[in-house]
Amino acid sequence: MPKDTFKNSNLSFSEHIYQLLLDVPKGKITTYSALAAAANSRAVRAVGSAMRKNPYPIIVPCHRVIKSNGQIGDYALGGKAIKAKLLQLEGIEVVDGQVQNLAAVLFDFSNR
Repeated sequence: MPKDTFKNSNLSFSEHIYQLLLDVPKGKITTYSALAAAANSRAVRAVGSAMRKNPYPIIVPCHRVIKSNGQIGDYALGGKAIKAKLLQLEGIEVVDGQVQNLAAVLFDFSNR
């Protein structure tokens, strides 16, 4: 699916979140709250719901969304162990469910 698939003004909240998440490259992560803020919203729980319901998990990298305290959180497609492995495969260090060097790997939406 091309990245522009989600680019139109009639997006649902979830689709807007998926569009934003497409900007987060391999080797970077974002948080539920940062993703909500990038969507001009404070609906952090709605971001989590969108991640759980992501119909495009191979294209929209919901595994790159973690808690603001650095904990990886759950993953609908296999749990925390799979999420940790996916992040590690992208070069992100995860120890005991916690992303290491969070500031270094946190994606900055203001630079997109």
